[in-house]
Amino acid sequence: MTETATTATNDSIPATADTRRGTDAAASATEAALGIRNRLVITLLLISTFIVILNETIMGVALPRLMNDLGITANAAQWLTSAFMLTMAVVIPITGFLLQRFNTRPVFIAAMTLFSTGTLIAALAPGFEVLLAARVVQATGTAIMFPLLLTTVMTLVPPARLGRMMGNISIVISVAPAIGPTISGAILSVLDWRWMFILVLPIALAALIVGGTLMKNVTVPRKTPIDVL
Repeated sequence: MTETATTATNDSIPATADTRRGTDAAASATEAALGIRNRLVITLLLISTFIVILNETIMGVALPRLMNDLGITANAAQWLTSAFMLTMAVVIPITGFLLQRFNTRPVFIAAMTLFSTGTLIAALAPGFEVLLAARVVQATGTAIMFPLLLTTVMTLVPPARLGRMMGNISIVISVAPAIGPTISGAILSVLDWRWMFILVLPIALAALIVGGTLMKNVTVPRKTPIDVL
């Protein structure tokens, strides 16, 4: 009887070891899948943020051309840049509230939809007023993307890799506005000012479609109050 019990115990040891190995393998597979998902989400956000921030400074070089084509003064033309920046200043604080109340994917889709819509309106704008409104819509989408990127990175990236990832983000937010005037000047040297938006629109739509398809929710929404004042 004792021998039988010992044999049964010995037989259970390999089974327990196999179970443990199976659990470890499943955990490793899950962790690897999460790692791939997280890298994909961050890459999509980096590319999309680069695209939207690029438009922040793209109008500066085009102001003289716009003054002639639209028949506006220099003060009016400056509002195409000032309105963009002021809109971002207002929307960015509100974005923190949105990121707490909604999942990552719908916030991303909303941001890129707003930016793409603003770009389309700007490309078709018949006059200054419509172009100004388009810039405000563009800025709304841009203002959502930047906090979304930072919040997602802080949530997903381990502390040991956070410094390197913040370096990548710094490249995006520094290079994109820096090359905006260069790209704008190159376009205006051969094409009409509307092409500044026409050429960006397919890229924005591609980012929206790919991101909307592949983006995963990585945050947990929770109900939080907003201080309206």
